[in-house]
Amino acid sequence: MDKIWLKSYPPGVPAEIDWHQYQSVGDLFEQSCAQFGDKPSYVNMGRVLSFAELERQSRSFAAWLQSLGLAKGTRVALMMPNCLQFPICIFGILRAGYTVVNVNPMYTPRELDHQLKDSGAEVIVVLENFAHVVQEVHQGTALKQVVVAALGDLLGFKGAVINVVLRHIKRIVPAWNIEGALRFNAVMEKGSAMALRPVETNLEDIAFLQYTGGTTGVSKGATLLHRNILANVEQAAAWVKPFVGEGNSQIMITALPLYHIFSLTANCLLMLKVGGLNVLITNPRDFSAFVRALRKHRFTMFTGINTLFNALLNHPDFSKLDFSALRVTLGGGMAVQKAVADRWKEVTGCTLVEAYGLSETSPAATVNPLDMKAFNGAIGLPVPSTEISIRGDDGKEVALGQAGEICIRGPQVMAGYWNRPDETARTMTADGFFMSGDLGVMDEQGYIRMVDRKKDMFKVSGFNVYPNEVEAVVAMHPGVLECAAIGVPDAHSGEVVKLFVVRKDPALTEEALRQYCHDQLTGYKRPKYIEFRTELPKTNVGKILRRALRDGAS
Repeated sequence: MDKIWLKSYPPGVPAEIDWHQYQSVGDLFEQSCAQFGDKPSYVNMGRVLSFAELERQSRSFAAWLQSLGLAKGTRVALMMPNCLQFPICIFGILRAGYTVVNVNPMYTPRELDHQLKDSGAEVIVVLENFAHVVQEVHQGTALKQVVVAALGDLLGFKGAVINVVLRHIKRIVPAWNIEGALRFNAVMEKGSAMALRPVETNLEDIAFLQYTGGTTGVSKGATLLHRNILANVEQAAAWVKPFVGEGNSQIMITALPLYHIFSLTANCLLMLKVGGLNVLITNPRDFSAFVRALRKHRFTMFTGINTLFNALLNHPDFSKLDFSALRVTLGGGMAVQKAVADRWKEVTGCTLVEAYGLSETSPAATVNPLDMKAFNGAIGLPVPSTEISIRGDDGKEVALGQAGEICIRGPQVMAGYWNRPDETARTMTADGFFMSGDLGVMDEQGYIRMVDRKKDMFKVSGFNVYPNEVEAVVAMHPGVLECAAIGVPDAHSGEVVKLFVVRKDPALTEEALRQYCHDQLTGYKRPKYIEFRTELPKTNVGKILRRALRDGAS
């Protein structure tokens, strides 16, 4: 393969990276904590964790986990938003020799039940705001221990006040009762008196099960080995280094949830590698509080998705912030709109640079040069040690300038889908490329532009939505005869779900169906629009034609 993109690489970015310098993500963590010591690693709600304190706290959590007698590789689930407990738990799990299973805290019981059963997780750490969901499903899973954290656990007296306000004044902590559940602070106290046993974790061990959707609509765990994660961290570091230099303290705004692969690697792990500070935004939907938090830091790096950037730009106080230190703004998760990118540059003085990746690629596959003067509409160049092949339906590479499926080969590509060899086989080529399901075009300089999605999947605020899953849930409603889900454009979320329904029960109302979807689907999967029809367009064999519905909705 002719790597034509290398001639477009920015000065200082190598063609290849070495990902063998660490034995595991835990090894990287321990070396970074030793190197950066008292430098700040995370800040949330005014509480700062230094690298040294993060090491101590994660050691305590790791030692407690080991005291449960879990086998090496045991899956431990995390179900919480951005808070200080998250990095403590992630690195504690990995140091103890176990596997992290990231869970969206907004999951419904049905969705959580599937992920817990599929992963076989034996321990879960959940923020108390979502413990009632765990309560509904935990007895039917492999869970042996539930740990419940409170948002203010690590914030001292201020945290105690926050917990009281959330529980008793704002009343946003639903009642829960899980037999045998332990409080996070009690676990940490026990762990602090225990010794962490060294574990021989190697590059081929599983670091993360990162769940994503699939063509069948069934959520699957992308099996990310320690070597996959370490490779992507090195690729990201190699790309960033020429632009930010060495020894310069980086302050990263982390508003995207750490359970999402983009934020996990680009924020949590990259800042670990370079000794940077993550400013954790727990509730990025509260834009006034978000902007107030930004005012406290001379941030140098910012990651987000199009809808997040757009919402900030439309807040009256955002333009009043000090952007003089901002050097890198990286957009991913969904397509960045030119209008948003142009306005971001106008307000902040920093070019919004687009990148592309998937859970299956840890995630970064392509990134634009960070010194671009203006938004270029491309998803960038393949990162070091990565090959991109644009292929047609026959599996052969298409000519430059022609559209085809974006196929990716590199050390960051997953080992496969957890316990799904059939799905793995369907997405991997004989020569080791992962078939992304996305259509793109490569130009003569090696830049790639997205054209369309080969699958019916669409994205709402950067999260994948698979029509089959939505349809399968809606079809279970006794009043529904047939249904189909598509994505339609939306100024706020990029796309939203539109649902077409043929009633079985003539008395079925839109309000009743919306309530049903609210109970069964996470927010971003719920339909914004519902249209009742007498029939749906079908092929000769009876398959519903989503394309015809999309064409009619455009």
